[in-house]
Amino acid sequence: MNRNTEPAAYVIYDGECPFCSTYVKFMRLRESVGAVELIDARQGGAAVQAAQRLGYDLNEGMIFHYGGRYYHGADALQMLSMLSGNKGWLNRLNATLFRSPARASLFYPFMRAGRNATLQLLGRSKLDT
Repeated sequence: MNRNTEPAAYVIYDGECPFCSTYVKFMRLRESVGAVELIDARQGGAAVQAAQRLGYDLNEGMIFHYGGRYYHGADALQMLSMLSGNKGWLNRLNATLFRSPARASLFYPFMRAGRNATLQLLGRSKLDT
């Protein structure tokens, strides 16, 4: 991807967070939506800048951009779980836990808190937003 243009479908995540990095790499989105760009928010670029201009706080949640819409935090998690398919144990677990908007909204704050605690334990900073 040219860093000055936006791909059709992408996930913006924190590349310094081991949970975030692992999660986005194991999703099977390409099987259901085609090409998906995985964008480390710490690397910046047009997609990261566009999300920030729209007011999305990347410390509060990842972004999934698909079909011309932005999904942030729990909404992104719920959409990713719906589109990731059921192949593999991680995707089945993801689907079971997060396809329900209510469950995604319930669990996401705990996941974000885990991310923040892990970054702190590893001596890594939050994203500059």
